[in-house]
Amino acid sequence: MILLTPQLRDQLRANDRARSEALRRGEPTPDPVPVVRFFNPVGAATWLATELDEDGILFGIADLGFGCPEMGSFALAALEAIRLPFGLGIERDLHFEGRLPLSVYADAARRTGSLIEAERLLHRAAATSKPSPV
Repeated sequence: MILLTPQLRDQLRANDRARSEALRRGEPTPDPVPVVRFFNPVGAATWLATELDEDGILFGIADLGFGCPEMGSFALAALEAIRLPFGLGIERDLHFEGRLPLSVYADAARRTGSLIEAERLLHRAAATSKPSPV
């Protein structure tokens, strides 16, 4: 599977440029919404990414399934190189749509010890907070 389409790459690069520009101007860095979600189809590892620099380094949340999700950087090439059982590799969630800033996902993941559980809680909270149709 191709992990990044040209459109996703463009969005991630735009977020990286926005962060760099904010730093250059001495302004607070943006807290973008995750653009892409990667996952291990035979394990618990999950990654959300908001940025991609010119060297192929992504920024976001990495949760390898050990109870300690972390914000930080990870290499796109490293994700692409992972070989799993049955000839599988890391996959991109084709249906992922980030709705909240990365910091919200990170806070929930730290509290629950799992990015997957954090996503469930945030999804459930969003579903219950929608106004009911009249």
